[in-house]
Amino acid sequence: MASHSWTFKSLFSFLMLMIAAFLVQAQDTLWYKTILTSPDTSFKIPLCHNPTIAEYNKVRRRTKIIAATNIIGYSAAMAGLYAAWYKNYPQSNFHTFNDNKEWKGIDKIGHAYSTYAESKASMELWRWTGMERKKRIWIGGMSGAVYHTVIETLDGFSKEWGWSWGDFGANILGSGMLVAQELAWDEQRIQFKFSFHHKSYNDPTLIQRSNKIFGASTAERFLKDYNGQTYWLSANLKSFFPKSKLPAWLQISLGTGAEGMFGANENIGKDVSGTINFSRTDIKRYRQWYLAPDLDLTKIKTNRKGIKVALNILNIVKFPMPSLEYSNGKLRVNAITF
Repeated sequence: MASHSWTFKSLFSFLMLMIAAFLVQAQDTLWYKTILTSPDTSFKIPLCHNPTIAEYNKVRRRTKIIAATNIIGYSAAMAGLYAAWYKNYPQSNFHTFNDNKEWKGIDKIGHAYSTYAESKASMELWRWTGMERKKRIWIGGMSGAVYHTVIETLDGFSKEWGWSWGDFGANILGSGMLVAQELAWDEQRIQFKFSFHHKSYNDPTLIQRSNKIFGASTAERFLKDYNGQTYWLSANLKSFFPKSKLPAWLQISLGTGAEGMFGANENIGKDVSGTINFSRTDIKRYRQWYLAPDLDLTKIKTNRKGIKVALNILNIVKFPMPSLEYSNGKLRVNAITF
């Protein structure tokens, strides 16, 4: 049953991407044919005012490369996600559930960040093709939300979870944040970033519980351990105050995370029969807030387009810096925060 369900989901995801890639290619070809033949001199041309056949073919070739990259990469990612997550859990009819209060909201922030990061990477790849600005923003910018909607659909058919409207809303918010800034400012003045630190414990029960629900390896913890994840909104000050003498690379970041979570809603675990096998209600679950400086890698000057694209993509990671932390009603200074 699980195998049949996964075959259907794989084909559905692959066909969706094939259709999207076909539409992108078809629209891109039509658009460039238009700019080559249109007498309207006010028509915006992304490459130059008089594109040649060679330039037109170059854009077509690059568009095909990126379309293929999206299809292959996403298909591989979905296969890996299933192997790591879904195949060990039973399937069911499509259903919804409300998980908005779980993990103190860090899960929802993670969804928004993921779609923002994926959309940003996709948009930068489409930028490389020479695609027209608004088309590149919408196709690349909303791709993260589209990809995650497929994952939400998989959750909807999984007995352990379900379609979450909270997750769906967070996905749209993340991609929307990218698209809105690109349309308004043609840049990301407020950037969504992420940092992670591997949590370790001296208590054997906490070690066992963490390994069970978050995974034992660093890679699994990176994806699942909400206690070790911090999410940031980094604002580029120079972009907001262009006449100031502030360095272009300087950012100020507001971050948030959480601690003490060994269950979605409470620190209690049960076995398949419902018997409590883990109870640490003595451990307080709380949110953390951070204020810290940051670096904007996109402001590093380079003439190499490949390096520029890489810096744009890498800029979704928060650079370790000192921070001011507010948590548990107390304010403290950290020498370094990941």
